[in-house]
Amino acid sequence: MADQWLTVGKVVNTHGIRGEIKVLSQTDFPDVRFAPGSRLTLLDERRGTAVPVEVAGSRLHKNVYILKLNGFDNINDVEKYKGWSLKVSRDDQVELEEGEYYYHEIIGCRVVTEDGETLGEVTEILTPGANDVWVVKRPPGKGKPVLLPVIDDVVLDVDVAERKVTVRLLEGLI
Repeated sequence: MADQWLTVGKVVNTHGIRGEIKVLSQTDFPDVRFAPGSRLTLLDERRGTAVPVEVAGSRLHKNVYILKLNGFDNINDVEKYKGWSLKVSRDDQVELEEGEYYYHEIIGCRVVTEDGETLGEVTEILTPGANDVWVVKRPPGKGKPVLLPVIDDVVLDVDVAERKVTVRLLEGLI
């Protein structure tokens, strides 16, 4: 079930007594996902329970989104959803421009150098600041994970269909 859903947020608390929830955004498209009329699914990942919802309104407040959902009019209606994830179907993902990728498309890709040497597999994506950093797990016995900055000088090609990333290793990366 997890493969068909993309996480767009996590319900961290309630807000007030009129059924609003505080959502920690986990999407690059909060203006699309939390717009009035947007259809989302509340999902309790421990139990596998899913509840389809529709956004009535939202606003950004102190780095979290306050969402009002249609049909949820008081705190008692939403309190049980604390800790649940907000998801969208993979079929509803926003189309990206050329050269942009979703995390789920990069995680698991094989990483090779421009000379054809296999470095390993992308296992994690860090977002420390100016650019993302891909964590590449090396094959057994090949050393520590490699931290690849996602910059044009390093990432030469990403082939999502082939699940392959070609990179140029700058001095000091390994």
